Amino acid sequence: MLRVRPVHFTSRLDQWERLLTGLGMVRTVDDGPWQEFDSGSGRLALHAAEPGSPEDGTTGFGVEVGDLAEFARRTNEAGVESGTSPAELTRADHGDTCRITGEDGFSFYADKAAHGAQCADADQALAVVVVWFTPDAAAAAQTLRNMGARRRPVPDDDETADFAAKNGGVLMARPASGPPRTGLGFEYDGDLGALRTRLADAGVEVGETEEAFGRTLHVANPDAAAAGTASPAPDSNAGPHVPPTLWISQRRAEG
Repeated sequence: MLRVRPVHFTSRLDQWERLLTGLGMVRTVDDGPWQEFDSGSGRLALHAAEPGSPEDGTTGFGVEVGDLAEFARRTNEAGVESGTSPAELTRADHGDTCRITGEDGFSFYADKAAHGAQCADADQALAVVVVWFTPDAAAAAQTLRNMGARRRPVPDDDETADFAAKNGGVLMARPASGPPRTGLGFEYDGDLGALRTRLADAGVEVGETEEAFGRTLHVANPDAAAAGTASPAPDSNAGPHVPPTLWISQRRAEG
């Protein structure tokens, strides 16, 4: 199995809960500083952070798998042709895991899923999206393929690459200058107008833009008001800035 499950570190758990609930996500794990929310496709974990700490407001790229050893074997086997073995079984602070390292040095964890099926009460039109920003998007895309992510056809003939995880969520590789880093967003395969109204009714500040590939909602990032001079931890893949908004894009038509 492969499911998108980034980890977002925040000192504003209550505000994030209000936003995620407004999006139609359902909390399925409530373990104090660790919470998990299910969408119709993909999962998002929230991890409490100290206000103003280097990790406050940052997101860690992450996925869930069924069997760590089998996932590592398959990922490395798929990478033989490219001469890479990016998957390494290891033990982190949170327990046994598999570390994936891209050719650009970007690394993230594949954790064993604590619970399997997505919550049926979550909005089935919503998908969690995690983005790998990197100077080498082609190599990042190949790593995602090696992990078993399925390429989604997109209308643009450029360096962007979109993938669906078999058990939920969307993975993207996007070209960007500077050190590799993580981006977080959502896709919605439903009525964006109705979603915008629902968010506004929940007290969430929301705007909208129209672009060539479709409409995108922009909601106020709960962490933006707390962002100050803190910089990311030395071993973090996060960038130095907390974005002012989070995006929910209309699902792009496959072409």
